[in-house]
Amino acid sequence: MNLIYAAFAFLLALVFTLVGVTRVGSWLIERRNPPIGEFADIGGVRIHYVHIPRPANADLPPIVFIHGASANLRDQMLPLRPLLEGRAEMLFFDRPGFGWSGRGPGNNENPSAQAATIAALMDRLGIRQAVIVGHSFGGVVTAAFGREHADKTLGLVFLAPATHPWPGGATSWYYDLTTVPLIGRLFSETLTYPAGTLQMADATTCVFSPNKVPDNYLGNASIPMVLRPAAFRANATDVAGLYSYALGAAPRYNEITAPTVVISGDRDKVVYAHIHSVGLVRDIAGAELVWVHNLGHKPDWIAGDLVVGAIEKVAGKEIDLEAMARTVEARISGDAYGVGICPDIKEPQAELAPG
Repeated sequence: MNLIYAAFAFLLALVFTLVGVTRVGSWLIERRNPPIGEFADIGGVRIHYVHIPRPANADLPPIVFIHGASANLRDQMLPLRPLLEGRAEMLFFDRPGFGWSGRGPGNNENPSAQAATIAALMDRLGIRQAVIVGHSFGGVVTAAFGREHADKTLGLVFLAPATHPWPGGATSWYYDLTTVPLIGRLFSETLTYPAGTLQMADATTCVFSPNKVPDNYLGNASIPMVLRPAAFRANATDVAGLYSYALGAAPRYNEITAPTVVISGDRDKVVYAHIHSVGLVRDIAGAELVWVHNLGHKPDWIAGDLVVGAIEKVAGKEIDLEAMARTVEARISGDAYGVGICPDIKEPQAELAPG
């Protein structure tokens, strides 16, 4: 019996230690990554955003950027704002539950709800219509926005999007575990910070692979913010719920009428590009798919010039995106970062691949 008590006491002490480590780690993360924008109350949720007003000589319409899983507003703002500065009004924001934005009392739990929050934020800032640019998980929110807020949508740009159901619907085990009541909360409050800290550099290598992770990316883009327990739970809820949401949403993408461009890399190691990107172009009339050879999951950082070209095209300018893609390919043709560490994901429906 004494042995049982000793084991229980040890486990209890370990749990409290891990909780303490996570609390201190989260505090340090927030100290190192303070908010850089403003806040607005949207439906009872405090949303953190950076709004760049319309410049006097703007030649592009307003642009709204929707970041992906595990990220925050900096992830698109750092590479793309300098390329568009002085050309357009821009809105970058932390999706609900990420960065410095609150999640809300159950009112931001799926992409449609998050799209409604974005629409309300646009109303608050006086942005009537915009080009919407979404990366990765931000792609499914972008699709929801384009379908459900067509009156506010001038064009859609999808970057390595996740939008469609995939065979089996599997996601990483830790996302599924985190969504389990009680157990998931205990997991997020004890293990996700220390384990995530140890694995984050390698995971980021595979997000960018075969392209190089930009210098100081993790710190500059405040990526560790997702390791805070509440943010990790929001992230897990989004990712674990994507499959079931996409089952119902994807059949209705044919209702989207806005000009659309999809940019995808043929070496993406995060999402099934031949399901999501090909699916979008199949489902949205007139959409253009731009394939970039040897590009991974981060067009926003690796092919920013092509992203700007896509924004220009959906805004009505004459842009040869295929020529721009070939320029990007020449620039990254020799990239082989993460080889041997990051395996290529297998396409479960290779017959969807373009010829």
